[in-house]
Amino acid sequence: MKKFVSGMIAAACLLSMSGCSSNDNSTIENKEVTLVLDYVPNTNHTGIYVAQDLGYFEEEGLSVEIIEPGDNNTSAALVAAGKGEFGVSYQEDVTYALTAEDPMPIKAIATVIQHNTSGFVCLKDSGITSPKDFEGKIYAGWQSLSEEAVIKAVMKNEGADFSKLTMAGADGSGLSQLNNGVDILWEYKGWAIIKAEMDGMEFNYMPLNTLDERLDYYTPVIITNDDMIENDPETVQKFMNAVKKGYEYAIENPDEAAEILHKYIPEYDLDFLKESQAYLSAEYAKDADSWGVMKDSVWDGYTDFMYENGLIEQKIAADEQYTNQFVE
Repeated sequence: MKKFVSGMIAAACLLSMSGCSSNDNSTIENKEVTLVLDYVPNTNHTGIYVAQDLGYFEEEGLSVEIIEPGDNNTSAALVAAGKGEFGVSYQEDVTYALTAEDPMPIKAIATVIQHNTSGFVCLKDSGITSPKDFEGKIYAGWQSLSEEAVIKAVMKNEGADFSKLTMAGADGSGLSQLNNGVDILWEYKGWAIIKAEMDGMEFNYMPLNTLDERLDYYTPVIITNDDMIENDPETVQKFMNAVKKGYEYAIENPDEAAEILHKYIPEYDLDFLKESQAYLSAEYAKDADSWGVMKDSVWDGYTDFMYENGLIEQKIAADEQYTNQFVE
């Protein structure tokens, strides 16, 4: 009887492609990697959450933990230190990191959005329609050197005097500051501005990429560290396969993608997420052959801008800052 049972089990194993095998995929654990966001989850990150929710990472044999950077760290610093294999960052942060006295070993491997979707915003009835009108006004921001350099440059391009603009720190209340003594803010069209417009506010919006072509830089980008590229390119490729598939899904299915993101950030109104997603889904791969690919001209343009405005002490070639090898 024992032999008969054993024979039946053996026969069953031969008839089945699953179970009774040391090669059973269910026993193989996915490789664990960490992705460090640049900020709290939002529609810039939708493709990542789509890849997580629809199992694209799992299909590639990956288990991805998505974390926020925390108050005292940037994603670039954490990825450079090996605290995360991948991160969401910005073109300027990559350039800063690579031209620092002690360069960070990171590289951009995809752009999330093809064009800079940020710009200056003022109330509709303010009379401010260009940087020329910034004179005598109050600007509130995060008070970084790069921010000041951009404002100086766009005002100079319009023949305006930067010394006549008052620079103040933002209070964290977003676009509502425009109703409380502030005249000008720098915000992203696809998030803060859409939300405020849905709440009934009306604005004059000046996209950065229309004020100086060099300001049409990549923001945000996905980064990894040099060690991953050199010693584990297979994992980098698998990660990017899943992420690219996630963003392609979001491009084709903005409403469904917004609903997926809403599962992870339910505190945001779904109608707002759908409006934001509709805007960004049209921007992710705009004017590009496919999602994620980058150009030397964009990297060189903003690197030149940073150098000319004293933000970095040396120039750096585009191919030292990014690669398309994982998204082509």
